[in-house]
Amino acid sequence: MLTWIIVILLILWLLGYFGPNVFAGFPRSGNAVHILLVIVVILVLLNLLGII
Repeated sequence: MLTWIIVILLILWLLGYFGPNVFAGFPRSGNAVHILLVIVVILVLLNLLGII
């Protein structure tokens, strides 16, 4: 379950980061990209430490 959440957050982060450059109509996400990246990093670290 946690793995799927991490994968979905990474995909959303990649879409937010590269989306406006690839698709002209894709909205710019601003700080949401960085927030998603921080959440993914925290989840990965917690998973590696065995807390979650």
